[in-house]
Amino acid sequence: MSSFCLALDIGGTKIAAGVISEAGEILFSSSIATPQPNPWKPDSPEIIFEEVASLLEKISGEFAAQYPHHVLEVCGVGCGGPMARFGESVSPLNIPSWRQFPLRQRLEARFSQKVAIDNDAKALALGEFWQGGAKNLRNFIAVVVSTGVGGGIFIDGRLLDGESGNCGHLGHIIVEPQGRSCACGSRGCLEAEISGTAVQAIIGRPASQADDAMKLRVGQLAGRAIASVANLLDLKVALVAGSVALGYGDAFFRAAQQELDNCARLDFSAGAQIRPGKLGANGPLIGAGAVGFRSLGKLDTNTLESSATGTNK
Repeated sequence: MSSFCLALDIGGTKIAAGVISEAGEILFSSSIATPQPNPWKPDSPEIIFEEVASLLEKISGEFAAQYPHHVLEVCGVGCGGPMARFGESVSPLNIPSWRQFPLRQRLEARFSQKVAIDNDAKALALGEFWQGGAKNLRNFIAVVVSTGVGGGIFIDGRLLDGESGNCGHLGHIIVEPQGRSCACGSRGCLEAEISGTAVQAIIGRPASQADDAMKLRVGQLAGRAIASVANLLDLKVALVAGSVALGYGDAFFRAAQQELDNCARLDFSAGAQIRPGKLGANGPLIGAGAVGFRSLGKLDTNTLESSATGTNK
């Protein structure tokens, strides 16, 4: 019998939920705007959690109505970081009211099912490896340039976790020394310079309305950070997604590739490529589904690794 995963992507601008099949198909999906901070009073973390729970209940209800003889085996979640390992608590920089919020415990108590949580950019990397543009790759970084900036890294066919599960925070590579203040407490982080939130603050209007000069700068700085990762980790491919990168399109990708070419000059990193993520706007939900299936042992990256070519085409 086919397996199904309730998938949840929690971002600073949008929260999306859906049902993902074992074949990687999105059967149902819906999204809401992430409640924004109220400047006049402290926000309760419960406001966002109730929105999340209501969205999941809606999607679960639609699934039950159309698939009465099937069950949702797991809830897979991609959430902005940083977080404690396995999402025991989450502290997304773009959701100020969630600090050490016990997301996994709260979701399991509310829905009485297994919950698996990982960073949203790591989830995207897993999804691209499973169903997207990294099917035949063993070494790559998946990058999200959206409300925030994040990354997920595969080395030798394995998703890297790190000491606390937070490996891949590309958004906090310093690209402009003495640059803009970042929510992490540092200055000049990639996220503080090119995220949708940063661009809006710089230009005074929505990031989607950036002029060509800003799009060029966003691409250049992204390419600079990716070059550092390519030089450090011996990577040849970066798959980039997110509303800012994909929204800026060719202007972003041309500038990013040119800066990568300028900065990655070692024999092993020269020729590294920046490509749009193949999953596009579906990447976050498919990635969240991949997190869920992986926790059930139904998406074994070692098995996927054995089917890869072993090259970095």
